[in-house]
Amino acid sequence: MNIPFLGARHRKSGDVAPPADPEAIAALLSECELLRSQAEEAGFRLDDTPASLEALDQLLPRWRDDTELLPWLGNDAGLYLGTVVVRTVPGAAWHLREDGEPVLRLASGREVEVVDCGREWASGGVPELSQLYAELSEV
Repeated sequence: MNIPFLGARHRKSGDVAPPADPEAIAALLSECELLRSQAEEAGFRLDDTPASLEALDQLLPRWRDDTELLPWLGNDAGLYLGTVVVRTVPGAAWHLREDGEPVLRLASGREVEVVDCGREWASGGVPELSQLYAELSEV
C-alpha cells in the first residue's frame, strides 16, 4: 500500500520534506472500510480491540472465492491488525518507509509488515489475527 502523499514530497535537491503527522497517518490507516463492512454484515462491530481480532478469526471466509476482493480485504486486515496494536501496545506506531509503504514499528524497534500478514490471513486464515496480535504485544 503505497501512500505517496504521506511520504516524501517532490522537492529541490537537498530539501527535506516535513514529517507527516503520526496521528493523521494512524487515523487514515485505521479506516479499513471493506473489513469493517464485512464484520457488520456478520453481525459485529470492529472496535479496535484484541477481542475484535478474535471475532474476525471466526468469520466464514466467503471472500476467498473473489479474486478482486481478496487482496483488498487482506490489505484492510493487515491495517486493522496494525491499528489494534498501535492503540493497545505501548510504544507501537506506524512508520512510513521512503516508498510510502506503512509498516508497524514496535517499541523494540522491530518493524512488522502487517499488510503482508493480513493478506496471508485473508487468503489462508493462518496465522490468525489474534495470534499475531498476541505475538506482537509480547515483544
